[in-house]
Amino acid sequence: MRLAVISDSHVNGPDERIHALYKEYLAPADVLLHCGDMVGASLYHYLAQHPRFMCVRGNCDTFSLDHELPQTLSRELALPGGGALRVGMAHGWGERGSVWRRVADTFPGHQLICFGHTHRRLWEEHQGGRLLNPGSLGEGSLALVDVAEDGSLTCTFVDLPT
Repeated sequence: MRLAVISDSHVNGPDERIHALYKEYLAPADVLLHCGDMVGASLYHYLAQHPRFMCVRGNCDTFSLDHELPQTLSRELALPGGGALRVGMAHGWGERGSVWRRVADTFPGHQLICFGHTHRRLWEEHQGGRLLNPGSLGEGSLALVDVAEDGSLTCTFVDLPT
């Protein structure tokens, strides 16, 4: 299973760049996660075409749907070999140097915790799971997480044109 994880896109709507990266990286993924700060409702609606799109609200998401988007999200994704992967998502809040800690404390027992806000990539082991910040899509970064049948995770960061 492949997860495409993005955050901090900071665009009002899909442009040629977003269409191209959706086609190449996001559409082929089994699950698409956005960790907040989409900014525009039209981008949200565009990404929602993905059959397994999940997102949380960021501090810059002030569009009409922002009150409907959760601040945190926890899901269990069925693994191809059986079992489930517990995924937690939040945008992040507070002082940027310790955002990861606040988000991690929100999701004890999760195998994958995804967040944004800092615009800095992070792939780190934490309490038996993994913390992931894909960086900022608006600044040319996304993450692809491959989940093996045994639940092990590998992450590839992708540098995008800005």
